[in-house]
Amino acid sequence: MTGGRRAAAMTGRTDTGEHVTREGASGAGENAAAGEEPGYGIGAVSRRLGVPASTLRTWNLRYGIGPSRRSPGGHRRYDDADLRRLEEMNRLIRAGMPPADAARQALRPRPAPGERAAPRAGEGAPAAPPEPPGPFESPRPFVFPGPFEPAPPSASAVRPAAEPGSLSAVMLARAVSALDATTVNAVLDAALAAHGVVWTWERLVLPVFAAVGRRQRDTGAGIDVEHLFSDRLQAALARFSARAPSPVHPRPVLLAAAEEEQHALPIHALAAALGTLGVETRVLGARTPYTALADAMRRLGPAAVFVWSQIRETGDPAPLAGLPRLRPACRVVVGGLGWWDGLPTHVVRVNTFRDAISAVMTILR
Repeated sequence: MTGGRRAAAMTGRTDTGEHVTREGASGAGENAAAGEEPGYGIGAVSRRLGVPASTLRTWNLRYGIGPSRRSPGGHRRYDDADLRRLEEMNRLIRAGMPPADAARQALRPRPAPGERAAPRAGEGAPAAPPEPPGPFESPRPFVFPGPFEPAPPSASAVRPAAEPGSLSAVMLARAVSALDATTVNAVLDAALAAHGVVWTWERLVLPVFAAVGRRQRDTGAGIDVEHLFSDRLQAALARFSARAPSPVHPRPVLLAAAEEEQHALPIHALAAALGTLGVETRVLGARTPYTALADAMRRLGPAAVFVWSQIRETGDPAPLAGLPRLRPACRVVVGGLGWWDGLPTHVVRVNTFRDAISAVMTILR
């Protein structure tokens, strides 16, 4: 055992400076009794769950499920309740539930000891009949899987089915992985021309980003692949938008990412899809300050404003209430997993790509 490893074993610290128990599985109370900082460090939780620390950080940022206490030394620590919630979320994801749904399920309050839980569907209470799908409902959420996000559990995301000809998510993923920009350009251009933006986003883009995310989660590699695909996709959307018909609606639609939100591809895709319907758009891009968005609204007088938030850090709804109220009226629509509860009553929230298109087109009628 080297001197560094021996020192780490004696102090109970990892090479990142986190204080953990020797086995990473003893209780928080035992840590305190031993004179260590109470709770669990992210390294110990990562080893206990078999989930990379980077994924735990992403779950905390995106879904608000993370450490709830701070030690006297100032470190964020997981307590026993945090650990139980993470174990439940991890179990649900492994069973096939999407991460966002698994987080919501894990964060639900549990009945106190001796308190009877509400009956589940089929256990004394009839299950509510499913609502019929709406005309714009899409089976895929309007999301852009970022680094380290667990892949969606759908069969197409795990093993994308080949589409007719060369328009295959498998082929596109191989070209992206090989950094073959020429093939990536050709496949995206052909898909957009033949099937449009929504089909390309749902059938090709999301499965490929899911594969890239799995690679990053499992190996820590693939940032170069993600950046190349993002760049080529945005360029393909720009080429496609340049061929859009002349606008038929007199007022434009303004699209922006929330302040400090760096993911902007979904708004470029939405702008391209609206352009094919004769809607004039203005894309302000990533990290748009709300003051700048408000100024643009006053100058352009848009019919609608769409604001994207992908991660929880950028999803504070409070600034939306401060956006100007225009005459004629301008509706605010938001999308993305980052938005917190408590949106202003006049703000419309959408959950799928097709819902976003439908909401904007309804406003323009």
